[in-house]
Amino acid sequence: MGKIILSGYMGSGKSSVAKRLQEKMGLSLHDLDQTIETSTQHSIAELFAQKGEIYFRKLEHEILKELLRQPQPFILSLGGGTPCYANNHELLQANGIHWVYLKASPETLLDRIANDKTERPLLSGKKHSELKDFIAQHLFERSSFYNLAPYKVSTDGKTPDEIANEIILLLA
Repeated sequence: MGKIILSGYMGSGKSSVAKRLQEKMGLSLHDLDQTIETSTQHSIAELFAQKGEIYFRKLEHEILKELLRQPQPFILSLGGGTPCYANNHELLQANGIHWVYLKASPETLLDRIANDKTERPLLSGKKHSELKDFIAQHLFERSSFYNLAPYKVSTDGKTPDEIANEIILLLA
């Protein structure tokens, strides 16, 4: 089967869909942000605040490389910016990797993340009225990286279970 890698903007459903895929496929599951937090004993928000984004992106790249070296198949949920930094998109195009972009509209993303700003360093301090424009701009900047994924699944109006089923059909 290979490794199934889920990417997309924050709020696109990566973590929820990854859990459903794990239940349906029986593969081990990794969440890149959780792996980073476990290895550093700091939250992503703390790492951004204390060490800065450059430090975080370098660490993220190294931990991603370590995970991808594992020989067995698994499901991996990336952080929203992972494919966009440190040439990580090149790592995601290797043989045996099924890279899936979970695509969501700015409106859907806003609905999903508007009440969760404290856990998301890039959104902290932003007013609700600023969020939609911020998300749309950020999504535009990252879309060229996200669209490198060979598999794309729209998540608008779908449950994590429906999205997981769609991915399983795509990879069959």
